[in-house]
Amino acid sequence: MVKLRVMIMCFALIFAFAMVAVQCFILQIVRSEELVAKGMLQWNKYIVAPAERGRIADTNGIILARSVTSYKVLISPRDIPEADWDRVTDELCTLLSGYNRSRDYIYARVSNTAYETKRQSFELVRRIDAQTAARIELVGLGNGVSVEPDVSREYTGGSMLSQVLGYLDSDGRGIAGIEKKYDDILRGEDGKTAIEKTGTGARLALGDEQTIEPKTGNSITLTIDRNLQYFLENALKEALEVNDAKTAQGIILDAKTGAIRAISTKPDFDPNFRPTSAEELNDLSRNRVISDSYEPGSVFKIITLASALDSNTVDINYSIFCGGASIINNERIKCWRTQGHGSQTLTQCAENSCNVAFMDLALKMGNDTFYDYICKFGFGEVTSCGMPGEDAGIVTNKKYVRANDLARIGFGQSISVTPIQLATAVAAAVNGGNLMQPYVVESETTADGEVIEKTEPTVVRRVISEDTSSKVRRILESVVENGSGRNAKIAGYRIGGKTGTSQKAVNGEMSSSKLIASFVGIAPIDDPRYVCLILVDEPNVDTIFGSTVAAPFVKQVLEQTLEYAGYERKTDEETVEVPNVTGMYVRDAEKVLSARGLSGESQVRGEKITKQIPEAGTKVPKGTPILLYTLSTGAVEIVEKVEVPKLVGLTKYEAYTALEALGLKLEVVTEYDGGKVTAQYPYYGDKVEVGSTVQVKFED
Repeated sequence: MVKLRVMIMCFALIFAFAMVAVQCFILQIVRSEELVAKGMLQWNKYIVAPAERGRIADTNGIILARSVTSYKVLISPRDIPEADWDRVTDELCTLLSGYNRSRDYIYARVSNTAYETKRQSFELVRRIDAQTAARIELVGLGNGVSVEPDVSREYTGGSMLSQVLGYLDSDGRGIAGIEKKYDDILRGEDGKTAIEKTGTGARLALGDEQTIEPKTGNSITLTIDRNLQYFLENALKEALEVNDAKTAQGIILDAKTGAIRAISTKPDFDPNFRPTSAEELNDLSRNRVISDSYEPGSVFKIITLASALDSNTVDINYSIFCGGASIINNERIKCWRTQGHGSQTLTQCAENSCNVAFMDLALKMGNDTFYDYICKFGFGEVTSCGMPGEDAGIVTNKKYVRANDLARIGFGQSISVTPIQLATAVAAAVNGGNLMQPYVVESETTADGEVIEKTEPTVVRRVISEDTSSKVRRILESVVENGSGRNAKIAGYRIGGKTGTSQKAVNGEMSSSKLIASFVGIAPIDDPRYVCLILVDEPNVDTIFGSTVAAPFVKQVLEQTLEYAGYERKTDEETVEVPNVTGMYVRDAEKVLSARGLSGESQVRGEKITKQIPEAGTKVPKGTPILLYTLSTGAVEIVEKVEVPKLVGLTKYEAYTALEALGLKLEVVTEYDGGKVTAQYPYYGDKVEVGSTVQVKFED
């Protein structure tokens, strides 16, 4: 029995030591990292130092998006006594009233002690201003509420380039545009400081401190020229307004390199003052120039023309008689001019934008040849321009295309393209025949300015010969000089271009009332540098043609662009100054214009003229038509608008008084409303309807 007891005791001791050894192994080896992390949470406090996001600049180095210092509020529920939950919640509700945080939201986090098992503290709100941060610290909410530095994003141009740049979410991640596409490059790496703390959460005197410095993200330089972007956006705003349209879209492309110099869709939004409605934000942030496809209409005739000439299907001596329609497979397909154009040369076919002629060119080429060129020009595939959300358009497989369909493709129907595809293809048709890769990012650099990567112009493929391209340029110049593109003619500059008017599909059928009017202009046409395409979606005026709805605005953009780029005017033709005919009756205005050697084209039926394009004082060649917009009897409502005053630098009372005098309202979007106004939206000089609200920001 004694021996048995000794053996049992030995086994018990061995088992006990084994259990202790196993437990030691588990604690020191298996759960080592977990337990060390928990211990660190108990005696260390971690302060995150957010990394500065890389800058986004235009091709001239002008900053478009940058990081600015702000603050964030952190909650550590374990350090807030239960008796203080209501008090702390109420104080935070008052202090954060402008940051969309409800009392229930704050209370749930203040009292959420269970969350402490995962993390020591968590963010309650980010990107608060310095004044709010100072107030929180002054109130003294205890160790459970802390304020730490944060980084906010500022878009220096307001709404300019908003669809290209995109914006960030509440965690500082890019979720649209360049910010999303290049988030990994721009974001950088956050830093961290570990400090020792007491049991109450206070900083331990003479305690150790370890710091990892944040790493600034790399910066991106775009091919965008802010000046050209300004020209384009102003023209699109005006086109949207005077044509009472749904949207206006545009792009300026460098024909030689493929660099995107400007791109925009109106209406847009200001990423500094984003809409609260997700649906509205998604709609306004949509970069339709790359994401939306449409039937291009007659602008596509440039591609048909280039393909027919390059394939030797026809030559420059081609001629055809247009009787107003063509019968194809027992279907009568009409020309836009139902009475026909009569006998025409190839150049006259382009000048008149004759559908019958371009149907004939497409049919003469046939499916195989025409489709070969359509694919070479890049239709049916994305351009990979460097912006997210790009669409490939719709090109029906050629084995399903009948003669009727091929004929329609010849004049821009039965094919769907994106504006950037079309601009890129037109550039190839006039630049000597090379399809260039469009791109929007010029280079990537470190925070110190060291170039990491630089984009070089890339030739995707040769599409047509230099000789064919030269012929296309001559014909497109004649379209502006003598044909449907005359509203894009600029005194002293050689311009080429093509009009387009296309129907939109509604419930699977082509609508006769919902149209897209477009114009593509090339300048200077003898040595193409700029391709500018503008589309006006669903214009609400009586005369809807690309020549009247879009061409004048392409002219405006190209004229400003050529002057800015330093091109000299060379002209011997007689020019006249456009008189001011606004406020006149149409019949009287036509007499005044006729006396100057000009003509008038009324865009909306009515009596008194409310706007004219070109504006009074503009120098134009004799014979230039002046577009006259009149007050319609129900078609277009002219809303009283006023110019937004400059509010930056004013006090709240001064800003309120200035807006009230104009019938406008003031909305302060920061918690702090003392000091001076530091930002406003809409901007100084913008025209808004009477009764509109102007948002302002204040800083001490």
